[in-house]
Amino acid sequence: MARHRLRHAGPARPAHRSRRPLRGEIEFGKLGAVGVGRIKTSTPHSIHRTPGMIHRDNPELYRVVLTLAGSPRLSQDGRNTQLSRGEFAIYDFSRPYELAYDSAVRLVVFSFPREQLAVPVDAVAELAALPIGAESGAAALAVPLLRRVALDHETYRPGSAARLSGVVTDLVSAAVAERLDLARSLPADARQRTLLMEVHAFIEQRLGEIDLDPATVAAAHHISVRYLHRLFESENTTVAAWIRQRRLERCRADLISGGGRSVSAVGARWGLPDAAHFSRLFRQAYGMPPAEYRRAHTVR
Repeated sequence: MARHRLRHAGPARPAHRSRRPLRGEIEFGKLGAVGVGRIKTSTPHSIHRTPGMIHRDNPELYRVVLTLAGSPRLSQDGRNTQLSRGEFAIYDFSRPYELAYDSAVRLVVFSFPREQLAVPVDAVAELAALPIGAESGAAALAVPLLRRVALDHETYRPGSAARLSGVVTDLVSAAVAERLDLARSLPADARQRTLLMEVHAFIEQRLGEIDLDPATVAAAHHISVRYLHRLFESENTTVAAWIRQRRLERCRADLISGGGRSVSAVGARWGLPDAAHFSRLFRQAYGMPPAEYRRAHTVR
């Protein structure tokens, strides 16, 4: 990821509104076809695009800005939004905008061609510069993913980066569509990929619940059990097998973390309260019983 002293993020003009020197950093790089930038500054200023600048250089891009710290203000098409930590907003880089900072901020910014967003351009225009929170749905998945990808993206191999760029645009598309009540207008494959990610997150949050099963997962997402099983065909597994695998992975991590829990307590914590059943499943997965695994992987 390239690093620069703070000037501006792309073909836009900075406006310095303080007598103090303009201080900060911009880092930018690529995640497949998606541009990724990190902005950190402690100096009040703004970045804006004017009609003249757009006339000279007009890439048809969307940008998504996510606030990690501070309260930046984003303005476009007469809307003026103060973004809070954990909120993101989308704006059209081919139309005038202003992104202003009254105090220190840390932001991540994603750029991608407009055609990669599976939502009509006129619909996106209705949402430009409006905040999207992480309370539920696709946005609840998008915010932590955007944050993690922006922090770690230079560590990804090219193949992983290309796949993750698709996940980023899928989740942003789904979050924007949900905010506009247009989720059903997304392409079927994008809807399925997003739904599968939501199902994965739901399962992950409830692994400790003994009664977690395909029927529970399907009911929570308002789909049939049959359709849920179809979603998991792309994973080459079943819903029950996925739940079991994730439970055993959590158990394995606990066993080697030195947390002090007994083997049976570890199993019960992750939805496997029958000690004999837990031991049998663990041995099938990792080649030895959990107690033996703990002894073999404990640093002395």
